[in-house]
Amino acid sequence: MNFMACAVSGSDESRHGMRFVYKEVPMTKIVVLVSGGGTNLQAIMDKMDSGAITNAEIVAVISNKADAYALERAKNKGIAAECISPKSFASRAEFNEALLAGVNKYEPDLIVLAGYLVILPACLIQAYPQKILNIHPSLIPSFCGDGFYGLHVHEAVLARGNKVTGATVHFVDEGTDTGPILMQKAVAVKCGDTPEVLQRRVMEEAEWEILPAAINAIANDKVTWQDGKAFITE
Repeated sequence: MNFMACAVSGSDESRHGMRFVYKEVPMTKIVVLVSGGGTNLQAIMDKMDSGAITNAEIVAVISNKADAYALERAKNKGIAAECISPKSFASRAEFNEALLAGVNKYEPDLIVLAGYLVILPACLIQAYPQKILNIHPSLIPSFCGDGFYGLHVHEAVLARGNKVTGATVHFVDEGTDTGPILMQKAVAVKCGDTPEVLQRRVMEEAEWEILPAAINAIANDKVTWQDGKAFITE
């Protein structure tokens, strides 16, 4: 439990007629879902270590792949890490129930998809409305939706000749990359870029910055909603 100082009008108990009231700010418990190496996961953990993310803690990392290096990153930080794979279940319905149960047991306030290449079951999305964040490697609504993931996004950007790309943090709904946008950051496309080079630049200049920033905003109650759209307040 952390504490936040709030200045309120009052008597001469403090300078300039203000007094400070300290209110409890509960830690935001986060479950991260990831399929691969976990570079976005690492960026989040690094920002927590540096103090750029406050009032938040990762309580578990779940992957659909047992050999995902992201699980090792989590274990190295003493974070619960487990694999829940569709391949381990007789049907997709059984997997969906197991994933929901696996997430529920950690009682998260926020779920972060950090390169999770599995379609989320509707039951999970419905259980956590406005509590699931995704990072997508383009400026939505460009280069998003079915088939646009990983290097495919950057290949499409280069094929179209775009001069600017970027990344988007958005809340997850039951569509594909259709949820409310929370943050975006643009990244330049340079002459001679390959998909791999562009992917790295988007990660370094955008993804690793705005995903932690979005988490910090949520953890510190700085996200407001208006007409179904999300905004970050100062």
